[in-house]
Amino acid sequence: MDNCTGNLLATAILLSAIIFYRKLKLLSSYTTPRLPLGTLGWPFLGETLDFISCAYSDRPETFMDKRRLIYGKVFKSHIFGNPTIVSTDAEVSRSILQSDEKTFVPSYPRSLTELMGKSSVLLISGNLQRRIHGLIGAFCKSSHLKAQITCDMQKYVQESMKSWSEDHPVYIQDQAKNIAFQVLVKALISLDPGQDMEFLKKQFQEFIAGLMSLPINVPGSRLYRSLQASPMNRKKMVNLIHRIIQDKRSSLDSSFPKDIAEILLSDGSQQLTDDVISDNIIDLMIPGEDSVPVLMTLAIKYLSDCPTALQQLTDENLRLKRIKENLEEPLLCWRDYLSLPFTQNVITETLRMGNIIIGVMRKATKDVEIKGHFIPKGWCVFTYFRSIHLDEDAYDSPYQFNPWRWQERDTSGSSFTPFGGGQRLCPGLDLARLEASIFLHHFVTQFRWAAEEDCIINFPTVRMKRRMPVWVKRRRDDSCSKPKH
Repeated sequence: MDNCTGNLLATAILLSAIIFYRKLKLLSSYTTPRLPLGTLGWPFLGETLDFISCAYSDRPETFMDKRRLIYGKVFKSHIFGNPTIVSTDAEVSRSILQSDEKTFVPSYPRSLTELMGKSSVLLISGNLQRRIHGLIGAFCKSSHLKAQITCDMQKYVQESMKSWSEDHPVYIQDQAKNIAFQVLVKALISLDPGQDMEFLKKQFQEFIAGLMSLPINVPGSRLYRSLQASPMNRKKMVNLIHRIIQDKRSSLDSSFPKDIAEILLSDGSQQLTDDVISDNIIDLMIPGEDSVPVLMTLAIKYLSDCPTALQQLTDENLRLKRIKENLEEPLLCWRDYLSLPFTQNVITETLRMGNIIIGVMRKATKDVEIKGHFIPKGWCVFTYFRSIHLDEDAYDSPYQFNPWRWQERDTSGSSFTPFGGGQRLCPGLDLARLEASIFLHHFVTQFRWAAEEDCIINFPTVRMKRRMPVWVKRRRDDSCSKPKH
C-alpha cells in the first residue's frame, strides 16, 4: 500500500507540475513578445549564401518572396553574420526609418564600416549626426545651390555631349558618372575640372570599388584587396581635401558659403574638425559616383524599352525648349526642369523599378515592438525597399515600366521610399531629381538613339552589365526616325 500510495502521490505531483508549467508557458506567451517567424539557416553562415545567390539573379527579391509566402512580410533570418529581422512591410519599414537613435542606430557589415571614415555621417548618431545632416540638408534645399548645380550640370552635360560621335557607341553609364561626379565635387568643395579633379576621381573610384563590393572579406576577394589598399587611397583623398579646407579656413566668408565644405566650416562647432569634415566630404561623393549616374542610366534604359513613354517625354521637353527659344531664354533654370510633370513621373518610376538603394540596415538599441513584431536588442533590421516597391498589393503590374501610374498617385506614401526616410532621409533627393531632369532634357532634345542589348545587375550595386551602349544621331528635324548602325 505504501508503495502504491507513494506512486500515486508522485504521479499527482508530476501532473500538477506539468499543468503548472503549461499554464506558466501559456501566460508568458501573452506577456512576452515572440520573434517573427523564420529561420536562422546554417550555423555561422546563416542564409547569406542563399541571399547572395538570389541577389545576383534577375529577380533579387525572390529571397524575400519565398519567405514572405511562408512567414509573412516581416520575418527573421541570419545574413552577413548577424541575426536579422527583415521587413518587406511598408508600414513597419516606415516606422523603423522614422525612429531615432534611442531605438535604432546604423548597422552595416563590419567589413564595409572599415572602409568608411570613423566620423562618417552614415555611421554616427546623436547630436553630431543631426548637426551635419541638418546643415547639409538646409544647404541642399537652398535656391543658391540649386541655381549653381543647374548651371554646372548644363555646362558639363553640353561639354560631354559635344564630344559624342555618331560613328561609335556612347556608353551612357560612363558619361553619366563623369558628369555627375564633377557636378557633385564642385558642390562639395568648389573644385573645378583639372589635375586635382582627375586625381580625386581616380582615388575615389578605387576606394568605392571596395565599398560597393560583396561584403565578404576573404583573401582574394575584391573587398580583401580594397581593405589592403583603402587606407592609402583614403589618405591621399583626405590630404587633398585637408589642403582645400585649410585654404577655405583662411579666406572663409561666412555670410555667403559657396559649397558644403564652407557650410560645415562656418558652423564653428568644435565637433566639426577638419578630419570630421573630410570624412563626410568623401562619403558625400558616393552619389556622384554611384546613385545619381545609375538613376540617369536606368531612365535611358527604361525609355529605350518603352517608345510610348519616350515619345511623350521627348514632346514635353521639345515643347519647353521651343518656348524658351521664342522667349530668347536658351538657359533653363531649375524651376523649368522640375516643372515638367511627365519627366518627373519617369524619374519617379525609374526610382521605383530600379531600386538603386535596395534597403537600409539598422540595429536595435533596445527591445522594440512594431505592429506586433518583436525586435530584440542587438538584432539587425533590414528594411528591404525593393520588395515594397515591387509589391503587387501596392502597385498594379509592378514589373511594368509605367510612369503614367504617378499622374494621380502620391509620391509621399509609405510604400515609396527610394531615398530612405526619417532623420536620415537623403538630403540630396531634390538635387538627384534635378540632375536627372537636366540630363534627360538635353539628351532627348539633342539626340535620337538606338540602344544595344544590355541588362541590369542588381548586386552588390545596381548597374548596367555593358554600361548601356547607345548609338546616337543628332536631331536636325522633328521626325521620329531611329539611327541606323
